[in-house]
Amino acid sequence: MKYLLLSAVFMLMLSVGMSLNPRQLLENWRRLTPSVWARLLGATFLVPPLIALALGRLLPLGGAATAGLFLIAVVPGAPLMTRGVAKKGFDMQIAASYQVWGALLTPVIVPLLIAAGGWLYGRDIWVPPMKLLAVIARQQFLPLLAGMALMWLAPAFSTKVQRVLNPVGNVILIVVLVAMVYKMGPALKQVSPWVTLAALLLAAGCLLAVRLLLGRRSPTVQTLSICNTNRHVGLALLLSGQQIHDQRPVPAIVAYALSAMLVMGLYGKFPPRGGQEVTA
Repeated sequence: MKYLLLSAVFMLMLSVGMSLNPRQLLENWRRLTPSVWARLLGATFLVPPLIALALGRLLPLGGAATAGLFLIAVVPGAPLMTRGVAKKGFDMQIAASYQVWGALLTPVIVPLLIAAGGWLYGRDIWVPPMKLLAVIARQQFLPLLAGMALMWLAPAFSTKVQRVLNPVGNVILIVVLVAMVYKMGPALKQVSPWVTLAALLLAAGCLLAVRLLLGRRSPTVQTLSICNTNRHVGLALLLSGQQIHDQRPVPAIVAYALSAMLVMGLYGKFPPRGGQEVTA
């Protein structure tokens, strides 16, 4: 199952790389002012873990479920559904730019967030930044650069392949999630309905965080909202197993993955309408 998940992420990142225009990537970054970057940073890295911790205080979730929601809240940037929403008026270049930006900041910010979360619950947890960077480089940057190189060297071939990679990658990811749910059936039956509610609220909170902090209704804000909901399930599972050394948070992470798919799917049915691009 691990290799299926890795292959799905590889295919999706390869597809993103094939669709990414480096010049457009830089232009997207230049268009956002420091004020917007600061608000986007807060919406991406600070608001989601705060929501997760607040839900842990307000709802009877238990420590393991709260930890699972916190882990998924601190890791942005999954590639799931980026191509699908692009067909409904969302900006694929903005989505790819956001994913690259989030991946670059993850080794810097995520270890600090996890250390702070562990401190709140009396645990000393430190994720080595270089180890996190190695995972991101292997799973995200390498296939991304490979996709960009293929598009530059063989554009016609890459365009044809790209049409297949994304739907196949998404299907594999969904199959992996379904298989995990089936495999964890007995454990999931013991999960409180409060965890499902909390996962839905966290997904909705991630989406609304961008809408509220960036303010204006525009294709850019719509795209960033749905991308912020799309937290990195694979990385959260990795952190739970290899760094936290505890599998009890996994059901909450899986619950979020399913909840996020539902929230993104519903949000994707409403295409962006008018509005100015965010520049200030």
